[in-house]
Amino acid sequence: MTLIIAEAGVNHNGSEALAISLIDAAYDSGADIVKFQTFNAKNLVTHEAKQANYQIANTKKQESQLSMLSRLELSYEAHLRLISYCQKIGIQFLSTAFDSESLRFIVDTLKLQTLKIASGEITNAPFLLEHARTGCDLILSTGMSTLAEVESALGVIAFGLTAPDHKPPSIEAFQAAYASKEGQQALQAKLTLLHCTTEYPAPFDQINLKAMDTLATAFSLRTGYSDHSQGITIPIAAAARGACVIEKHFTLDKQLPGPDHKASLEPCELKNMVTAIRTVELAIGSGIKAPQPAELKNLPLARKSIVTTDNIKKGEQFSKHNLAIKRPGEGISPYQYWQKLNTLAGRDYRAGEVLND
Repeated sequence: MTLIIAEAGVNHNGSEALAISLIDAAYDSGADIVKFQTFNAKNLVTHEAKQANYQIANTKKQESQLSMLSRLELSYEAHLRLISYCQKIGIQFLSTAFDSESLRFIVDTLKLQTLKIASGEITNAPFLLEHARTGCDLILSTGMSTLAEVESALGVIAFGLTAPDHKPPSIEAFQAAYASKEGQQALQAKLTLLHCTTEYPAPFDQINLKAMDTLATAFSLRTGYSDHSQGITIPIAAAARGACVIEKHFTLDKQLPGPDHKASLEPCELKNMVTAIRTVELAIGSGIKAPQPAELKNLPLARKSIVTTDNIKKGEQFSKHNLAIKRPGEGISPYQYWQKLNTLAGRDYRAGEVLND
């Protein structure tokens, strides 16, 4: 069953009340998880870090990333109330940490057992190692990355999952851990990769869903998709292609101020996406090509049998002039047509009779 993550992200705009409403919307949609982002802006970006073009366009305001992100923080106390609310209504809480202090908080205080690592951290080896050493299950987004960069990140994670804490990290140690049987087993047990195109919204012609197949083939790991495109078509397609995880941004209102609202789904769209993915899951089936239970009643109605076209007397020869292939399919199979030709009728037949002997 596809794990569906409703990505609230920073679409709460720094408001705990809005965050609660986002949790309600995620729950109502049928999503499995509602995910936020945990960070201290001053630990995440420098004073000089510039906004991405989409952030300027969506916020209609040009400022530093630090200024923008500072307004989008949620306090640790708010996190505690949010996770408590999730537990109360019955939806899993998840949050992506963007700095070491936040990571320790969500692991040590919130006690999360699953961690989502953002695409931007794919080359942040020290932070990848911190995640791996928590022992939690990991979901790693791979936006903006090459296959080689993903493999390097997997080496760091394999090392963190298997090496004793006293062993010094190094590129050589990461490579050795990735190449080891123990490292591969740890990755398969603990890690899921998400294909992603890091643009908001992501252009349809740059989604490259086939890259999910490439990741699965290259690394033999569970593979899913984190979507930033507009609408619900692409995540549904990803589910049909076998994504084990689908992550999708959502908001209460696309017109709200903030960097991510315009590339997010509104609640009714999120619910439609979840419903469609669940329908796709039902439709995927086992892959065994055989008549389905619903088809069996139609089989004799749609298929054909050998039938007589004329009255035939006992001892008369069957021929192409007195036999035909017609519905229903309740008699001798048309595959037996040639065998039946030139044989003698064992009894009288009336025209239009289905042969059963």
